Amino acid sequence: TLVITMVFLPVLTMSGVAGRLFGPLGVSYILATLASLVVALTVTPALSFILLESHPLPEIEPPLVRWLKPRYRSFLVGVERYHRSIVIAAALASVSGLALLPFLGGEFLPELKEGHFIVHTALVPGTSLQESLRVGSHATAELLKLPAVRAVAQRAGRAEGADDTYGTQYSEIDVDLKPLKGEAAERAQADMRDALARLPGVNSSVKTFLAERIEETLSGYTASVVVNVYGNDLDILDREAQEIVHVLSHVSGATEVQVQSPPGTPQLVVRLRPDALSRWGFAPTQVLDAVRTAYQGDVVGQVYDGNRVFDVAVILDARQRKNIADVGELTLRNPEGTYVRLGQLADIYESSGRYVVLHNGARRVQAITCNVAGRDVKSFVADAKKQIAAKIKLPEGTYVEFGGSAEAQAKSSRDLLVNSALAGVVIVLFLSMVLRSYRNLGLMLVNLPFALVGGVIAVAVSGVGVSVGALVGFVTLFGITLRNSVMMLSHYEHLVAVEGMQWGPEAALRGATERLTPILMTALVTALGLLPLALGAGAPGREIEGPMAIVILGGLFTSTALNLLILPGLALRYGRFVRSSHAG
Repeated sequence: TLVITMVFLPVLTMSGVAGRLFGPLGVSYILATLASLVVALTVTPALSFILLESHPLPEIEPPLVRWLKPRYRSFLVGVERYHRSIVIAAALASVSGLALLPFLGGEFLPELKEGHFIVHTALVPGTSLQESLRVGSHATAELLKLPAVRAVAQRAGRAEGADDTYGTQYSEIDVDLKPLKGEAAERAQADMRDALARLPGVNSSVKTFLAERIEETLSGYTASVVVNVYGNDLDILDREAQEIVHVLSHVSGATEVQVQSPPGTPQLVVRLRPDALSRWGFAPTQVLDAVRTAYQGDVVGQVYDGNRVFDVAVILDARQRKNIADVGELTLRNPEGTYVRLGQLADIYESSGRYVVLHNGARRVQAITCNVAGRDVKSFVADAKKQIAAKIKLPEGTYVEFGGSAEAQAKSSRDLLVNSALAGVVIVLFLSMVLRSYRNLGLMLVNLPFALVGGVIAVAVSGVGVSVGALVGFVTLFGITLRNSVMMLSHYEHLVAVEGMQWGPEAALRGATERLTPILMTALVTALGLLPLALGAGAPGREIEGPMAIVILGGLFTSTALNLLILPGLALRYGRFVRSSHAG
């Protein structure tokens, strides 16, 4: 029980989104295990004394067990004849499974089947709100033509006090699908992307709501992959960002590649002339405040209506704010009461600029985002890094960092592996105190690679990918495997040390036969509990823990086979079991 508790401690130490998702699972498992220990040491003996004192258990075993044990004993004898070949085959299978692990696709979280998508659309910077609404109505009409779509709603622009820095060229479209399952939902997402691709001049991305929120928490952007280009010169950042967009667009699986803060927003520049200001007696702030008040408005007072207070704002008449050419006609009054046109005090011309300059950690950054379709995110990021390094030579002072779900998965994997290694040291110390023999400890640890092979094969066959849920499944699997090995080896020690048997083939066969039922029951109960979760791994709500169940089932099968078929032979040859001094 302590070993199983230690196995789950690395899950509790996971940080970020992964810790929030799997931390409660680890706490529940540990508490349930400790509670079962208390029940086994207190309630079960008491109930056995009360209920079985007058009605002892029959010595005759159930029919299935009586039928199974002699056949299992005969099978073990047959396995013993080809022990060397079977061990070599098991070792080769373990090596092959471990070699296959790096080639399995990986992702932070599997694709979530929510049935609700958010479509982000971005037009050319500076596009008016009215034009965004017009283009959005066309996108809405195209999406409503799809048979899987049930409802569509568009949101354009942003609230005045919002945290988002999007301009009026940006809008979001909420898409609600009809109830769909499996591949039908994936086809619907592909159809949505195809429909949006037919709209000229529109950059779009499609994400489920929860997946988008998770990715935004991880990287600040609603995309699976984020490439941040850091530097001081904004023009250089823009140029390098366009080169990265070109490279990413040609990486297999890339879709919806976008620059998050593209330049080119049209703007009107009012550049004051110091000599003209001095001639007419204007202060620069006086002129700029007047321009801001005229075109943006300014609060000049308040009106009280009972207990309600209303701000009074002044702004130039809407008809006079429509034409850019009229800006220079804005009339200002100097302290002497002379009226002067703005055009006499400043140079007014149209230019292009930026609606936002992104920063991260007090550094200027240009962000490129993209999603991945048709392959796993982990391999896509690996290819993208290679191609960017090979094809783009960044100037001095400029560098690239990757973010998003792939980097979050890598960090979670590193944390889990490091903490698991530390927990493994403690587990080995616990087991060494119980087994009292380093040979027996080695026999127990031999089972771990074979359990890993089963999990790897299950991932490869099912195609779920190595997500954080699958990694947690491997951790859980090691705890279950160690428990079964402890049951087998500790019973061997009991037969020799307590019952006084001579260690040899007969003791090995008897111990394995007597432990057949507990080991099978442990494996079967665990498998039956996880089977519904594994069979419905692709169903909505099971995408995260489904891969975990698949890994445990696959590893449980191979580790149980090793425990029952190979471990007795290994224990016979390499185990060390000594009689106690008081054994009969």
